[in-house]
Amino acid sequence: MKETKEKKSFNQLDSEIEQGQSELSESVSQSAKPASVGPTTLRIAFTIVLLAIFLAVAIAVQSSAIGIVGAVVTLLFCMSFHVVFEWDRAIVLRKGKINRVAGPGFVFTVPFFEYVAGTVDMRLRSMRFGAEHTLTADLVPVDVDAVLYWHVWDAKLACTELMDYEESVLLASQTSLRDAIGEMGVSQLGARRVQLDHQIQEVLGEKTNEWGITVISVEIRDIRIPEELQESMSAEARAEREYNARTLLAEAENEVSDMYVQAARKYNEEEGALQLRAMNFVADSVKEKGGTIVIPSALSEAFERLGGLGKK
Repeated sequence: MKETKEKKSFNQLDSEIEQGQSELSESVSQSAKPASVGPTTLRIAFTIVLLAIFLAVAIAVQSSAIGIVGAVVTLLFCMSFHVVFEWDRAIVLRKGKINRVAGPGFVFTVPFFEYVAGTVDMRLRSMRFGAEHTLTADLVPVDVDAVLYWHVWDAKLACTELMDYEESVLLASQTSLRDAIGEMGVSQLGARRVQLDHQIQEVLGEKTNEWGITVISVEIRDIRIPEELQESMSAEARAEREYNARTLLAEAENEVSDMYVQAARKYNEEEGALQLRAMNFVADSVKEKGGTIVIPSALSEAFERLGGLGKK
């Protein structure tokens, strides 16, 4: 029983060591991704064609030495020949140290001394990130979704400074978003969304520039607040709109009353001004639909006096 327990414990220890080694190798290869299927397929195709040529020559000449030499040359060619896409850059290591960043096109390395650790995509990337239940400056939990646009401009820095630059950019984006939300109130998030985008972009740009990464833009997609708070905020907005409407109406009535006072003063200064205004009002009232105007005797006498003034 003791021997079986000891065997189990040793087996568990061996499995844990193997798991740790595999996790370590995966984390080292995260920064520079391995070559994709297209370049690998092209590389294998060139190798097969070269090997077929040497085998055909060896069969034609009936020399096994040519076949052996061809196999060795083909092996060396397979180890030294690489294909890199237009949007990728290959990280070439020499004796475990970064020697150069190569590509695009055909890349040749020295067998047994140099090898391509991986490639880095230099194209523009989009990354979704967000912050859940983040407290604002007035202690209101909100959920915010955003999109980050960025690209790698220095493949060497991105691989040497960070183990996984994609995860680092994601974590830095989430942290910057939470910090920016904590400096604003819930009512300011919607009104200052563009300012929030630029603030996060500036903070991320300062961090990622040292990693060989450039942040192009940050866009806030959605801001969600608790439902119970939405009702109170909508009631507050309605009350504010009603207050603004009543204030505007009061200001308009104040201006109109001032105009009425000025008009009354002018009418008092001139005797015929009020009567002319009355005549204009009467004419306007029957201009569109037409009709007959019955003028009282007192009003007709006023018209006659106005006619006499015009003759003088």
